[in-house]
Amino acid sequence: MEFDQKRVDATPDQPTRQRVARSILVDGPSTAVALAERLDLTPAAVRRHLDQLLEEGTIEAREPRTRAARGRGRPAKVFALTEAGRDGFDQKYDDLAAQALRFLDETGGEDVVREFARRRVAFIEERFDVVAEADPTLTPAEVLARVLTDEGYAAGVREIAVGEQLCQQHCPVAHVAHEFPQLCEAETEAFSRVLGRHVQRLATIAHGDGVCTTCIPHTSPSTGKTKEQVTT
Repeated sequence: MEFDQKRVDATPDQPTRQRVARSILVDGPSTAVALAERLDLTPAAVRRHLDQLLEEGTIEAREPRTRAARGRGRPAKVFALTEAGRDGFDQKYDDLAAQALRFLDETGGEDVVREFARRRVAFIEERFDVVAEADPTLTPAEVLARVLTDEGYAAGVREIAVGEQLCQQHCPVAHVAHEFPQLCEAETEAFSRVLGRHVQRLATIAHGDGVCTTCIPHTSPSTGKTKEQVTT
């Protein structure tokens, strides 16, 4: 019996290679050095896995957006997941889900699809208070990010001039949401309810963006309204 030597040799590396890909999924486009630091690997080991992931089409190399001074040499490339790379995580049932939603749309109409979308994101409101009580140090936006991450969205929060920005590096239903935007709309509405303020979706993976981003504006301490609402 003949063995596939390439397959045998690849087996021990596979879990680490998946860690590299998942780190890019969770933290966004990353350099080899950043990946090595996060995963406690040598840069040489990370580059070996990156080369394999590039060959598989799981990731792609990009030029960095900012060219900060780094001394001599070209800025380090960043590595991002491709659409095929995202598919490899948890989108095996996209076709079935899309067929089911088409059936609901054809038999019950758009209102039924919207109700399904609202029920699908019910976990946001169900889990929000639980997570907030478990860790009072989190801001409301960070609580929301934790809830979403627990459901596979790989979410995080960063400060911006007008408030906070929720970034979802992954969307388990991105391909289906491309055809049925009601899924994204229901999420955004749920965000507004748990945060108690109007939020604005700026980008979505479902429509070709690399990350789903949502602007969460600051509120006025005296009124509870967003700064935009106070000034208008």
